[in-house]
Amino acid sequence: MPDQPDLRSPARRPGRRIRLAAPAAAGLAAAMASVLATSLDVWELPLQAKVGVTALAGLLVGLLTWATAGSRGPEERGASAGTVWRPPDQWPPVTAHFTGRTGSLAELREVFAARRRSRDHADAAPLVVSVYGRGGVGKSALIARFGNEIADDFPDGRLYADLRGQVEAPVDPAEVLIGFLRALGVRLTTDPGGLAELRTLWLTWTKGRRILIFLDNARDGDQVKSLIPAEPGCAVMVTSRQPLFLLNTYDKQLSVFDEAQGVELLARLAGNDRVSADPEAAREIVRMCDHLPLAIGICGGRLATRENWTLRRLADRLLDERRRLDQLEIARSLDKSVRASLQLSYDDCTGLQRRLLRLLSLVAAPDVPGWVAGELLATSEVEGADQLEALIDAQLAECSGTDLSGVMRYRLHDLVKIFAREPALTDDEARRRAAIERVLSGYRRRAEAAAVARWPQDWGRVRPAGQDPGPEPVTRAEVSAADWLNAERLTLVAVIGQARSMEMWELAWGLGRAFCSLCHSLRAYWSDWRAVAEILCEAAERTGDPRALAIALLDRAAVAGGQGDHRAALRDAERALEVFDGLGESWWAARAMRAVGMTLFNDGNLDRGQGHLIDAITVFTDEDDRWWAARTRRNLAELRLAQRRPAEARELLEDALRVFERDRNRYSEAQTLRAYGEVLGATARALRAAGDDRAAGDDFARAGFSLDRAAEMFRLRGELWEEARCLRAAGEVGDPANALRELTYVRRADEILVALGDTWGVARTELSAGRALGRLGRTREARASLGRAVRAFEELGDRWWMARSLRYLGEAHLEAGDDRAAVDVLRRAQDIYRSLGNRSGMNRTLELLRRAGG
Repeated sequence: MPDQPDLRSPARRPGRRIRLAAPAAAGLAAAMASVLATSLDVWELPLQAKVGVTALAGLLVGLLTWATAGSRGPEERGASAGTVWRPPDQWPPVTAHFTGRTGSLAELREVFAARRRSRDHADAAPLVVSVYGRGGVGKSALIARFGNEIADDFPDGRLYADLRGQVEAPVDPAEVLIGFLRALGVRLTTDPGGLAELRTLWLTWTKGRRILIFLDNARDGDQVKSLIPAEPGCAVMVTSRQPLFLLNTYDKQLSVFDEAQGVELLARLAGNDRVSADPEAAREIVRMCDHLPLAIGICGGRLATRENWTLRRLADRLLDERRRLDQLEIARSLDKSVRASLQLSYDDCTGLQRRLLRLLSLVAAPDVPGWVAGELLATSEVEGADQLEALIDAQLAECSGTDLSGVMRYRLHDLVKIFAREPALTDDEARRRAAIERVLSGYRRRAEAAAVARWPQDWGRVRPAGQDPGPEPVTRAEVSAADWLNAERLTLVAVIGQARSMEMWELAWGLGRAFCSLCHSLRAYWSDWRAVAEILCEAAERTGDPRALAIALLDRAAVAGGQGDHRAALRDAERALEVFDGLGESWWAARAMRAVGMTLFNDGNLDRGQGHLIDAITVFTDEDDRWWAARTRRNLAELRLAQRRPAEARELLEDALRVFERDRNRYSEAQTLRAYGEVLGATARALRAAGDDRAAGDDFARAGFSLDRAAEMFRLRGELWEEARCLRAAGEVGDPANALRELTYVRRADEILVALGDTWGVARTELSAGRALGRLGRTREARASLGRAVRAFEELGDRWWMARSLRYLGEAHLEAGDDRAAVDVLRRAQDIYRSLGNRSGMNRTLELLRRAGG
């Protein structure tokens, strides 16, 4: 097998200073070499002098080569070999008019300087800086500004998360950890588990790194604690409205501006000349803004865009307390509110801008891309973006950054959103509903396009047999679809929920269907996937469309089966099959047949499962859908292998492989090569047991080649989870000549799956490790590993794999001569197989019981 990429946290790279000096050295060397070479043609020199000059020029050329090559970092040197991991930088931008925090910045500099002086202590904990204070006081702006100063101290990246602690539904720490892990390059292609499992991954992937983390708008300490790494080289900066009382924390209460600072900010925005012309009015504005930077900034922004306004005019308007926004308040008295600032900004907008602000407040999403503005206004995307930028200029909207797909995203400040929703609810209901419907329709179109790009076969027949397959599919579209889902996941879940609450059932179904298809193809976001699948079924029920309901049932069965809820999955799949049969939808009925068969197979009922898979292959063939027919043949081959019928499995896989190779479907081809390698390994073991060592050796070699090729194909695509499956399969081949190497493969697979948070995959790999250790004669270690696999599958509720683990553990006890222990575990395995109706498993276990005398 090719070398596995190192999954450990990348070491910090020395030589940054060398890289800075190398270009200068290279330039000097090149210049000197050119001069020396030219001198040979210009001057008449003795032979010995010419030889010396030539040698010196060669030395300088060598220096040039060394400088340019040595200055390149590992990232640059590896760029030609494929995509290179780059440290994430999610840091929010610094406001252009940042001012008034000289003392606070000095305090923070001293805190970090003291930290650097004590960094040599091995028992040091990460530095946590908590900045708390009133809403709108400028906490986030301060941290954003200071984070840019110290960016070079954290070469492994800067992460940012808005915890939204002041809204009704603050962000779950688990969701933040998922986002951070993905930003660090962790491919969570399976359900990573709950907060505890994600916390373990977070500690693993931050170990040895120097990362700066910004947790904005925290509600309380409990929301933050799980997000703090253990690595002393990291630092965490938190903003909140109250003290968090965290350990290892430097707490800083940020107060409002004093009068001089407030006037300075106003002058920077409105202009020094205007403030100098009426300093008393400037001071009145600062006081009526309660010295709050947010309010002062909005007022300054309005003055900057209205050059004909005097400060006195603005001050006079602020005197009307009845119009002041009371959402950002430290008390219920009108003089401690910023409503006046927001209302003045709102009044100064055009009618179109005010309408956009009101409509944006109705979209149930944490942030949105720019095209949403165009849909809300029923105008072009460019015009909508222009109006959105105008709201940003008015300090009523803000840019929340660029997402993973490279799209700029925008949001309303929480208080501005509340403010805008008040007049929005008085607008015509039909117009409001139509605007939201346009946005949801836009999301549906984009979600469906991404889902089709990622997994076109989930949406219908892709190509009829006999049609030229065309060029090899471009994986960039699939990668873009994955990035799009990662960027839009939270917004998609929110708008699907909004479609449900507004009873827009057609849109809820369309959005939910695309979301489920994306999650299924990526094997990601399991909890969101299941929640949306429930809405999908509800929407189908409410529309009264039986076809839509059956499709929704298949999506719900997929996520339920993937989470080990085989009974629920079987119930939904069988119901979907009944509906499709009644509608005469033969292609979809075949999809449902396959789902039923795979659910039975995964639950250990091989005999019932095979019938449904065979029927599905027949229908797919009649329907001229060669991709689904080939995929189902591969599924049937895996079942045949479990039934110890490798010859039939091999024939099925060869048929499937021909289809995928002809259609140039590299992903499915690699999956089939992995299954083919598993079958060749089983065949080789049978030949060796029969005494045909030569034929066994040939098949062992072919199995290794097939698994090597599959692993490499997945590695080039960046599909770590599939690569781990190939490595695990390579560790189960059973070639006695490669026993130690096979254990290494299993260990590599375990490292990947642990890093990905795949608890089921880790349990499965523990079983593989036990068998590999047994083949090496390390019986005690083998029994311990198999025992851990039994317990893991028992905790996961997977009875079939628990029975298999018990059977292999019984076999290990027999090899160790412990017949009594073997009988105990084999009888437990027999009971489980009997409850599943798995005759093949019962027969294998019975053979072992006879050997044990049980």
